[in-house]
Amino acid sequence: MTDPTPPVPSVLFVCVRNGGKSQMAAGLMRHVAGDRVEVHSAGTQPGEKINALSAETLAEVGADMSGETPKPVDPELLRRVDLVVTLGREAQLDVPDGTELRNWDTDEPSTRGIDGIERMRLIRDDIAARVDELLTELAARA
Repeated sequence: MTDPTPPVPSVLFVCVRNGGKSQMAAGLMRHVAGDRVEVHSAGTQPGEKINALSAETLAEVGADMSGETPKPVDPELLRRVDLVVTLGREAQLDVPDGTELRNWDTDEPSTRGIDGIERMRLIRDDIAARVDELLTELAARA
């Protein structure tokens, strides 16, 4: 008799436009977790395209979001995932009872006068550290 496979935890990363931070978080989680975590991203007011600098900085660390497109929050998915993580202060979202909601108030280097690719690298590194911590936590739950 074999033990049943434990369920794979599922995470939905959400920001406003779903072109930068939430896509970065999803790409980084997919990169480090592989198939150990079901990963999704969405936006509360999705934009039209992926932020090119966000995609470039992810590629620098071997993660990929270049094939992604911004998408809205799917109510069915929202009911199904174990954890919803909003990135930044702007994304506001109501989640169903029983769904855990967290906010990552991510670094915003532009408030310190840092822009362009340097800004995106700092944001990427902040999100990557948070993703690593979350993966450790999710692995401990299994």
